[in-house]
Amino acid sequence: MPTSHWLVKSEPFKYSWQKFVADKKAVWDGVRNFEARNNLRAMKKGDLVLFYHSSEGKEVVGIASVAKEAYPDPTATEGDWSAVELTPKKSLSEPVSLAQVKSDKQLAAFALVRKARISVIPATPAEFARVLELGKTKL
Repeated sequence: MPTSHWLVKSEPFKYSWQKFVADKKAVWDGVRNFEARNNLRAMKKGDLVLFYHSSEGKEVVGIASVAKEAYPDPTATEGDWSAVELTPKKSLSEPVSLAQVKSDKQLAAFALVRKARISVIPATPAEFARVLELGKTKL
């Protein structure tokens, strides 16, 4: 089965890439948007995930992978919400800023540009590869 690609956003003052790397794994919970929840539910073990610092920084800083597929969000007190577990794989050699993404013609259709408010979004294999190229990073 082919690997899918995703991007998750986190405000670095709440949960940074550095903290994620130190923790070695994270439960990706607290998502309260239906589209983002459905994206979490579509994630499969082994899928690759770009880690994006939102609010401050506004840059892709690392690559993670899905370690555990969607299950009921333990932080939800009501509603039908999901969580996944992620593990860090690698920091980008150079962070890729939102400005770089927006100015890159190959990334014009990327959901990071088109659906800026969604915290869990899909990335095509070409978009994922282009972000890695801009970040001077090989997997």
